[in-house]
Amino acid sequence: MNGQVAGTSMDVDGEEYHQNQVSIQRSLSPVQRASSVPHRLPHFAVGYVYSQDMMLHSSATGEHPEQPERISRIRTAIRDANLLQKMKQIPIRPVKRDEALLVHSQEHWHKVLAIQSMTPSEIFESEAYYESLSLYVTSGTTRAARLSCGGVIEACLAVARGELKKTFAIVRPPGHHAEPEEHMGFCFFNNVAVAAKVTQFLTPVRKILILDWDVHHGNGTQRAFNDDPSVLYISLHRYERGQFYPCGPFGSMESCGEGAGLGYSVNIPWPTKGMKDADYIHAFQQIVMPIGMEFAPDLVIISAGFDAAEGDDLGECFVSPAGYAHMTHMLAGLSGGNLVVALEGGYNLESISKSSLAVTRVLLGEAPPELPPMVASEAGTETVWQVAMEQSKYWKSVNPKACEPREEVEEMSFSIPEILKGHRQHFLYTQYQMLQVPLMTKMFEERFGSQVMCTSDFLENPTIIVFVHEFGNLRIELDGKPTCDVQMENSYLIDFSKELISWVSGEKYALLDVNVFPRPFASPLPRGHKHVESWSRDVLTYLWDNYIQLSGAKNIIFIGHGPGCHALMELIENRPVGMIRYVNAVIQVVGNMNIPLIPKDADELRSWYSKNSVVIVHPEHPAFAPEGRILKRHGRVLQIDESKPIKLIMKALPLIKDHIKQSLVGKPQ
Repeated sequence: MNGQVAGTSMDVDGEEYHQNQVSIQRSLSPVQRASSVPHRLPHFAVGYVYSQDMMLHSSATGEHPEQPERISRIRTAIRDANLLQKMKQIPIRPVKRDEALLVHSQEHWHKVLAIQSMTPSEIFESEAYYESLSLYVTSGTTRAARLSCGGVIEACLAVARGELKKTFAIVRPPGHHAEPEEHMGFCFFNNVAVAAKVTQFLTPVRKILILDWDVHHGNGTQRAFNDDPSVLYISLHRYERGQFYPCGPFGSMESCGEGAGLGYSVNIPWPTKGMKDADYIHAFQQIVMPIGMEFAPDLVIISAGFDAAEGDDLGECFVSPAGYAHMTHMLAGLSGGNLVVALEGGYNLESISKSSLAVTRVLLGEAPPELPPMVASEAGTETVWQVAMEQSKYWKSVNPKACEPREEVEEMSFSIPEILKGHRQHFLYTQYQMLQVPLMTKMFEERFGSQVMCTSDFLENPTIIVFVHEFGNLRIELDGKPTCDVQMENSYLIDFSKELISWVSGEKYALLDVNVFPRPFASPLPRGHKHVESWSRDVLTYLWDNYIQLSGAKNIIFIGHGPGCHALMELIENRPVGMIRYVNAVIQVVGNMNIPLIPKDADELRSWYSKNSVVIVHPEHPAFAPEGRILKRHGRVLQIDESKPIKLIMKALPLIKDHIKQSLVGKPQ
């Protein structure tokens, strides 16, 4: 085939496929139209592609995430917002053989076409084979796949020929995983890759940017152009060291193309789930837009998977509709505004509808919604910097120094929580000769080292007070709200526990002081593990099993404060027998936090807790609202007229002292 401009015909499946350009004459003067002159057709700048026939591809169980309603819900959302009437519907048609063969092999073409001839029994018997490729097939799969690919072609041609400025291809099944030789990952034909090739073949468009923001790497699209410098492929996706679908090293940041295409594949591989608007916008500002402007494409195609959207269980990220709108708005500034959006993934119907609607509003010229102030995550910042280091080899506009994490500052700085903890450790040692309790696992030592202190008689004293809390507050005075500069001479640490510890020492009880706030800069958590609350629970369980229970104590009193209350309750749930046997009293200074509950099915534990606990809250706690209620599982709840958690424990100190004394009456001292 020879590349020709619009107007060329191309033999496809024995049919003559003629390309006709339609121009709409616009009036140059405000002269009123005579009654004999036909009414001028409306002028559209934005179009869309859609067909219900693409819903013929449907899982027999109806439970597959790539469901027909994905496209119908998007169209309905756009229609209900009264935007569909502002867009021209572009006629859709199936992809032709010669078009598909610009990307796919002859064998692949026949493989997809053969699906339409399969009998129900053949479909059933081949189910395991297709599941191994992350696919399902039905009698309507072939037509839907051909329409999906053909629809993206028509959306691209309409923009490339100047008939429309922007288009949205609302199509399925998606395409970016389909490789030249294989269908996979819900995809049969690589819609965007085929459309890009056809557009280059039939129009003057030569340089195309494909931006793939689907949460999965578009392995098929990158494969199609891996050695082609005329197509710049940029993908933002979850990677997780090649463990996230489609898996393997092809989506790594070092995978930058080959041969003449070296540097024209740009992968921004997120190392974890949970990426947000701030991470994506940061990547756009530092990587996507500088490279895009330097490349200067004639056409931009967005492989628009919405599975990084908040609410999508497959993607597990948190990109908002406003985030997608901003990314679309930035890309619309390239290629003279010539932009095609082609649907890829996205499997939460609510998320995909809202995100698509936000993108459509931008296509129609609306400004994107305002985003709140935000900062990229540590994982996002680190990834973008590493990508910048790699891509700066090929693109002059990428400046790694502009996005370098402040590692050199962190090496010689301390976080405020660490300073406060260090001060507390020094205070407890110098005033009460309290010692650091060794934690014998690396994970605990990294997160809680120097945060667990005990008196020297901890193992011998018959009475132990276990105080579980987070560190004190730092009260500061600011120069002014705009700068937030701190006036150091008017700032001080509030340690609400001084009076309590002084009383415990005076009564000659042993004290175990546990600060359950983990270090913020500990090494990354193991995959699949754990929230801050889980670490707090685990370190308390470790201390119970290895120190408290093995001590010589006959009397054990627990005092929880603030977030420490929930960690303490989880310990009680985990070690119910030991609690009932050894613990005299539990005092929870909850403040305005949720009151922890004993499990419903733990009758003996609930009875023990209700007799031996005191839970201190302020009078305006939600539990005392008309719709709230106090349960036996809450323990004995008392109100103290103080709303500030810091002052609450100081105001409740007389009550705490009395309760401890009463719980020890008749006990060995």
